[in-house]
Order: sequence, then structure tokens, then C-alpha cells
Amino acid sequence: MRNFFHFSFFSILFFLFSCNSDFLPKPKAYLSLEYPEKKYQNLAIERPYAFDIQQNTHIIDEANNWLKIQYPNLKASVDITYRPVENNLQELLVDAEKLVFKHAVKAEQIIPKDFLNYEKRVFGSLYEITGNAASNLQFHATDSTHHFIKGALYFYAKPNYDSILPAVEYIKKDILQLIESLEWKK
Repeated sequence: MRNFFHFSFFSILFFLFSCNSDFLPKPKAYLSLEYPEKKYQNLAIERPYAFDIQQNTHIIDEANNWLKIQYPNLKASVDITYRPVENNLQELLVDAEKLVFKHAVKAEQIIPKDFLNYEKRVFGSLYEITGNAASNLQFHATDSTHHFIKGALYFYAKPNYDSILPAVEYIKKDILQLIESLEWKK
């Protein structure tokens, strides 16, 4: 009986004094990445188009006036495709939108933003795809008579939107600069 009393007494004391604060799980933490300062230069490769690119990117010249703009430190690239408009503008626009909405299965949201620059004859759209989609940013631009380019951002890793979001935002500024500085050559 005496052992039971001691056990009960110490058990009560233990419960009274051991729980001073509530237990809260630690929130998830994200890496605090530092990105290089943005400095732009004009695309040095001869193409039927020209635009500004960030200096710390690596450009891969591909056939058919295509490009790959690589971000080696972020393990990402923006793939640019070019097609001449030959009475097929509607087909090119439909194909570009099909590629965007192919990601709807994994996307939480697809946010379009239109661009119109009548002076430079640049008309296009940027699509921000939230969620664990394979490509989180896609765009297309055209002069509606001769030129059409399409671009998509890809990371060389399995998509985890929460983890890559800072890098997506960083590269998004470069894509906006690309679209705003885009000019067609004759």
C-alpha cells in the first residue's frame, strides 16, 4: 500500500510540473536562397527575333531558330521555340494553349496575363501555372503575320511547387523582361 501511495504521489507531481508549456510543432522551413543581381544584355545569337536576357544565363543555340536559356545554379531552363507564321496563326495559338492546359491535371491554378505592344507589334500571353506542374511558366508571342515564339520554364527535378517558388518568381522577372524587350527582325 505504501508503494502505491508513493507511486501515485510522484505521478501526480510529475504531471503537474512537467507540462509547463504547450507543445507546438515547428513550422516547415524553406531555404533562404540568394540570387544574383539582374543585369540584362541583348541576345547575341542571330535570330528573326531579339530580346534581353540575363547575363548570368547560358544560351544553347538549337536548330530552327530555337534556344535554350539555362540557369545552371537553379537547375532550370527556359526553352524557346520559333515558328514562322504562314497562314497558320490560329493553329499555332491553339497548340500553345494546348501545351499550357496539358498541365491542368497537376495545376492548382492557371493565371493568364496578356501583352500588347502595338508599336513593336508584339502580342502575347504569359501563363503562370501554380502547383506541382512540370512547367510553372509558359508564354507565347507573335506579330500575327510573320513570327511566333513560344517559351516554357522547366526545372531539372521533380516538381515541388513550394520548394521552387522563389526560383520561379526570380525567373518570371526575366521572362517579363524578355517579352517586354522582344523585337522582330525582318
